[in-house]
Formats: sequence, C-alpha cells, structure tokens
Amino acid sequence: MKESCLCGSKQPYLNCCSIYHTKSELPSTAEQLMRSRYTAYALKLVDYLVETTHPDKLKSSYRRKLVATINDIQWTKLEIVKTSAGGMNDKAGKVKFEASYVEQGEEGVLEEHSRFRKIADRWYYYDGKG
Repeated sequence: MKESCLCGSKQPYLNCCSIYHTKSELPSTAEQLMRSRYTAYALKLVDYLVETTHPDKLKSSYRRKLVATINDIQWTKLEIVKTSAGGMNDKAGKVKFEASYVEQGEEGVLEEHSRFRKIADRWYYYDGKG
C-alpha cells in the first residue's frame, strides 16, 4: 500500500502504521500507538486492537464486540489535538484526538481523551473519555 497512511501522518502506510501492525516494530510513544490503533480500526485489524489494549482493561467480550461492530463505521480522518507525556521514557501518556467517521450514511466526529500506559517497554491503550 503506497498511499498515505490513514493515521494522517502523510507517510506511506508501509513506513508508518504497517510496521506496528506487522510487528516489525513497537510504537515508541503513546501517540504512535494511538495513530496505529486508529488505522487498525479503519483497516479492521481486530487482533492488533486486542493486542494493544491494556491487560487490566481487556474484557473477555472485547474481541467479540469488536468483530460484531467493526464494519459498522467507516473512519475517514484523524486529528491529534494534544498530547501529554507518552514519550519514549514515560510510563503513561494522554492523547486527545478527533476522529471523523461515517455510520449508516451519517457523518460524525468522535472526540476522546485517551490514556495509555507502558508495561515492559510496550505501550497499551488504557481507556478514554469523550
């Protein structure tokens, strides 16, 4: 896929989120994980979304719910509004974002303040609030 990555980085997908989706590399910041998770939602990569959810927040029904609903929404644009911590040397970070989508022909925007935590040098999505 030579097109620009869906995460909005303006980089080719193969040089951007693909390296995380294929496990060639791990995201080194909370923002990189946020972008790669957004792209995973857009590409319907359920396994990646499950693998990058913090173990404390991973409910047994999560995969089933993702599979049941992932085709309901078409993600169209990601904008990172603000980041707080979440760097290479941090243990936690926050990313505020706006994600545009289309659901049943209606356009919408999801606004979320996401929290991320690192375990053994690996970032995980912890939770988010609208």
